[in-house]
Amino acid sequence: IAINWSGGLHHAKKSEASGFCYINDIVLAILELLKVHARVLYIDIDVHHGDGVEEAFYCTDRVMTLSLHKFGEGFFPGTGHIKDVGAKEGTGYSVNAPLTDGMTDEAYEGIF
Repeated sequence: IAINWSGGLHHAKKSEASGFCYINDIVLAILELLKVHARVLYIDIDVHHGDGVEEAFYCTDRVMTLSLHKFGEGFFPGTGHIKDVGAKEGTGYSVNAPLTDGMTDEAYEGIF
């Protein structure tokens, strides 16, 4: 188990900075974990969708990304729709729980 209490720089992409993130430390950590583990589960509970991490592993079944985030028009980064589930070998390995304003503790607990 690895925990980054500050959330990490999960918006950076392979070829561009995004959302104040210029390097994706989460992706780098997962790549290191994959050197010794067959699979990695990444859980992102930041209010913003972990788009850079999801994009990096969208087509592989070795990393499952689970992102709980606010989702709505005009909210950064605008990704993480519930229908975004991965592609190719990674189909089903991207899980998004888009949340709206007004989420209560009970409703949040119900996700699990």
